[in-house]
Amino acid sequence: MEKEICTISIATNWLGDEYIFYENHTIKRVYDNHSLNSNKSEWLKPKEISKQNKDKLIKACPEEFKEQIMQILDYP
Repeated sequence: MEKEICTISIATNWLGDEYIFYENHTIKRVYDNHSLNSNKSEWLKPKEISKQNKDKLIKACPEEFKEQIMQILDYP
């Protein structure tokens, strides 16, 4: 299994929304659709993440991982 860089949560309410970034540039999203449908997961490519969510991810990213995460997300 690839080594994890960090996990960033961009949850806006009581529903979870976390992105897990790995060193091989893969991204796993773990999220809740609603209280009865939680911890769903999907693997994403950077182009599948909206600009708005990329902004939130970079803003919430720990400083020591920011440059690496920006590269993975192909962020301006």
